[in-house]
This record gives sequence, C-alpha cells and structure tokens, in this order.
Amino acid sequence: MHDLVLAVTGASGSRYAVRLLNVLLDAGHRVHLTISPAAVQVMRCEVGIEIDLSNFQPEAFLGSDASRESTAASPKGAPQESPIDNIVYHHFQDFRAGIASGSFLTGGMVICPCSMGTLACIANGMSSNLIQRAADVHLKERRKLIVVPRETPLGSVQLDNMKRLADTGAVVLPAMPGFYHSPTSIDDLVDFVVGRICDQLGVDHQLHRRWGTPSE
Repeated sequence: MHDLVLAVTGASGSRYAVRLLNVLLDAGHRVHLTISPAAVQVMRCEVGIEIDLSNFQPEAFLGSDASRESTAASPKGAPQESPIDNIVYHHFQDFRAGIASGSFLTGGMVICPCSMGTLACIANGMSSNLIQRAADVHLKERRKLIVVPRETPLGSVQLDNMKRLADTGAVVLPAMPGFYHSPTSIDDLVDFVVGRICDQLGVDHQLHRRWGTPSE
C-alpha cells in the first residue's frame, strides 16, 4: 500500500482535513502530513485545534479520535498498531523530506483545503515551501494530485489557475458537497467531500450513499 501525502493550507475547511486524515489512517495508509502557517490560524478559528509546527503533536490534530485503536487485523498476541503511528509529519520548510523528491514513491497527494495562494503558486511552477514542491513533484511525475479549493465567488484569476492545473493533470475537487444523499448534519456534508477525495485516491469507504443506490 503506497504512502499518501496530505497538505493542509490556509483556506476555510479545516474539518475536511481532520476527517480525511482519520479516514485515511483507518484505511491503513501511512500519511505524510504537512501544514502551512496560515492553516494553523484557520484551524484555531474553525475547530479550536492548536498546532505547533515546530513541535508537532499528532494527538492535537486528530483531537478526540487520536486514541482510537486500529481496526486492521493483527497477528494473535501482537499489539495493535495505533493509527497515529502512521502519521509522518514534515515541517513546511523541510526540503529534506522524502516527499520533496520524485524518487520517493507515493500513491497520491491531496491539498485539503487548498488556498487560492497555494493553488496559484502550484499552477505557476513555484516551489517556495514543501507543500508547493511536493505538489510540483506529483505533477512532473504524473502522479495523482488532488486540490480541494474552498473559495467563493471565484474570479477569473482563480479560474484560470484551476484550469491550468487541470490541464497539467491535477484533479480540481472543490469542497462542494452534494445533497442527494439526504444529509442531516454538517458531518454528513463533510463526509461527502471526503468520500469524493477517497474515490480519487482509490480508497474504499462507506462515507455516503452513492447516486443510484437505494436509501436505507
């Protein structure tokens, strides 16, 4: 099972990032996590999570779900590995990280949420931090890159940048939840977007009812 990369930047939508990380860990993936300074500010505002980028504590990011045990099967008598052990954190300025190189194999990268500034940098080939560099690597290596913008309204500059990324092979997956699955809570709306991201990564899930399937 290939490693996955999750980058969190300073757009609104921190709940998507937290939920996505939990789902990927529960599915048994090792996740390389990197976070921008602006994302730290947004997470504090939106979900009340305090992140120290220089002294990162995964428990802080995952909140109350950090202590959950893995549901993966373990050999009899062997201790179960905690999902939190599959988080590999990289400081956003650490260009020594494996994900900064095309020789480091991954199964894809997600930027969730993706700020318009980050999107613009990637669309124009800039690599001023690890998030942008890792995205550039995924594009040049023809690996899956998913950007999850959360902005409204969109101007021509933002739309042009999204088209440029789509033309290079990236998946532009705006945080636009559907309603055909009859959501009854904010969590249902979050799960819809996270489920669509997982579909693009090839990660199995049952986060929402699919169109054409009977409701319970």
